[in-house]
Amino acid sequence: MDSRLVQDTSMAMNQKTENRRQVTDIFEKCFKFNAAKELQKAGVYPFFRVIESAQDPEVIINGRKMIMVGSNNYLGLTNHPKVKEAAIEAVKKYGTGCAGSRFLNGTLDIHVKLEEKLARFMRKEAALVFSTGFQVNLGVISALVGKDDAVIIDKMDHASIVDGCRLSYGEVKRFKHNDISDLERILKENNGRGKLVVVDGVFSMEGDVINLPEVLKMTKKYGARLLVDDAHGIGVLGKTGRGTAEHFGLENEVDLIMGTYSKSLASIGGFIAGNADVIHYIKHFARALIFSASPPPASIAAVSAAVDIIENEPERIERLWKNTQKMLKGFKELGFDLGPSETPIIPIIVGEDETAFKSVMMLQEEGVFANVAVSPAVPPGKALIRTSYMATHTDEHLDKVLEAFKKVGKAMGLI
Repeated sequence: MDSRLVQDTSMAMNQKTENRRQVTDIFEKCFKFNAAKELQKAGVYPFFRVIESAQDPEVIINGRKMIMVGSNNYLGLTNHPKVKEAAIEAVKKYGTGCAGSRFLNGTLDIHVKLEEKLARFMRKEAALVFSTGFQVNLGVISALVGKDDAVIIDKMDHASIVDGCRLSYGEVKRFKHNDISDLERILKENNGRGKLVVVDGVFSMEGDVINLPEVLKMTKKYGARLLVDDAHGIGVLGKTGRGTAEHFGLENEVDLIMGTYSKSLASIGGFIAGNADVIHYIKHFARALIFSASPPPASIAAVSAAVDIIENEPERIERLWKNTQKMLKGFKELGFDLGPSETPIIPIIVGEDETAFKSVMMLQEEGVFANVAVSPAVPPGKALIRTSYMATHTDEHLDKVLEAFKKVGKAMGLI
């Protein structure tokens, strides 16, 4: 073969290989992702804002004091003296970390004591603590749902539930948001197989509550088990803050209740509570537990102190609901669209993403820190400003928030 032809052929093959490398470079999507950069250039990027203080009703951003209505610190416990002192004492005794998983060397006596306390608090036989709330759903769902099973979820369930379903080997089915007839349709279609229904107690963006009595009725009718993710319900719903099941008087009926520490319980981590045999099984099959480092001592001690405060200071829940009712009434009187919200999570539905981005940054100029939620966190065209309230907000704080929303709402044509 002519040497020049060989050379040309080799060059052509090398060029094809190079082109293929360019096309298949896994980083290519990173280089092309400009959406966030464009928002930053426009001065309306509302994410990763740096806070220089505790998660109190007022926070400091860039040296400026702002009213915080974007935190899940519902009972105002993250900066509570007793919670902080408990964390400090735990660090003094146990150090800063466990250097291993719960499964091996990472189980301390305070982990076990907290599990016992959480089981009593949730009125269940047993509980198991995880390092994050996200990992609870990853671990529990993937451990329980096998290849011949179905896991049935509400379309608006949290991302951790969705990802837990993806990690399982079961078939994933979604029913329309809080639509009991659609849930029954799916349950009926999957009769004769193992079924786990997973729902949020309080939906984290919409602020509405699952129709738990009807969901439970359906699960019992079709032989399914029920897991309630009560991340935003514990410390909020129920006479004593035990969540959605207590709110409906169904604590003995719900099979599994999942909770997180990063909301009312003032730390980071999560737990699952339920039948002792089921919890024992999860403890030995949840990969998110077995292969993750154990929750640090400070976090565990903080949660334990927070549970004590919830039980000993019921007036915090009363104040939280007083503030919630004030804001629901105030926003509705101003003419904002709040959707189905009925909890301290109050979304202001604004429609387009651009409107949400601009509105949140205008609110920041008015001294109010609120969050923005756009697709895929919410349906397209349903972008919202997510606000949430604490027991520790004062009437003065809340009046200023309403005034700021009134000003921004008029400027943006929302009211």
